[in-house]
Amino acid sequence: MKASFLKIHPVYPENKKLTKVTEVLQEGGLVIYPTDTIYAVGCDLLNPQAIERLCRIKGVDPQKNQFSFLCQDISQVSEYSKNLTTPVFKMMNKALPGPYTFILPSNNHVPKKIDTKRKTIGFRVSDHAIPQQLVSRLGHPMLTTSVHDEDEIVAYATDPEMIYDRFADQVDIIVDGGMGNNVASTVVDCTQDEPQIVRQGLGDITMLV
Repeated sequence: MKASFLKIHPVYPENKKLTKVTEVLQEGGLVIYPTDTIYAVGCDLLNPQAIERLCRIKGVDPQKNQFSFLCQDISQVSEYSKNLTTPVFKMMNKALPGPYTFILPSNNHVPKKIDTKRKTIGFRVSDHAIPQQLVSRLGHPMLTTSVHDEDEIVAYATDPEMIYDRFADQVDIIVDGGMGNNVASTVVDCTQDEPQIVRQGLGDITMLV
């Protein structure tokens, strides 16, 4: 069965449409949705079957994945991370919501299905109305990863209709929130004494100092 293709306003998302997407997530479905950087595919963090499906379409082992947690705010980040020091908290509070992924030590609230040997998780708080509303309605984070393009030059898929053509048989719903970016988030590793920029992306690094 092919995925539903649902157009949602990127700034003023419609309640009924958000409810429909949330219900798909709650039922263990996979959703492709826009963010403030690129399009992403995600599922309910607390649904083991959904996590397995997400790992299958990405071709990865659940415990060797590099997925991120899409959270509503820093408070939700703190529920799944530990050693959130005052300097790191202040940096995140300045940068989020925004186009950043912060790598932090994970705690025992992270589902065992995805508890990697590295004991670290990437956390995002997206500055985009659609994922913000979805996580809020779900009540806990989504497990998420980027939607990559097959093109060797263009790293990330940006056109929701082209995303549908490629992924309609693999996910349950594809949200059309308009054209996406082709630049991913800036990744900051906060697991050492000093934060390190792992990947320079869309986020302005001056927000991190």
